[in-house]
Amino acid sequence: MAAKIKKDDVVVVLSGKSKGTVGKVLEVFPAAERVIVEGANVVTKHVKPSMADPNGGIKRNEAPMHVSKVALRDPSTGKATRVGFKFVGEGAQRRKVRVAKGSGVQIDV
Repeated sequence: MAAKIKKDDVVVVLSGKSKGTVGKVLEVFPAAERVIVEGANVVTKHVKPSMADPNGGIKRNEAPMHVSKVALRDPSTGKATRVGFKFVGEGAQRRKVRVAKGSGVQIDV
């Protein structure tokens, strides 16, 4: 099955404490159905000083969130949109591309 959300896509968070946040997808975990979005679902972790990190302290990192909580950002309107697929080209040049359902704009170039 083709991926609807890929690395480096710009997405909108639909629910949770980061609702409305727009960010770039940093990493995708297809087997776990999770994504890491830049600036969303930020968690704090208290880290003890160690040889690798002599200062320790409170570290803030983005945690993975379920892929159903994010939607691709429509390139033309800037709003969240669903993703569909369409075939473009003829013969050997034919390929499958992602399309924004709301506006019909092609996402993959």
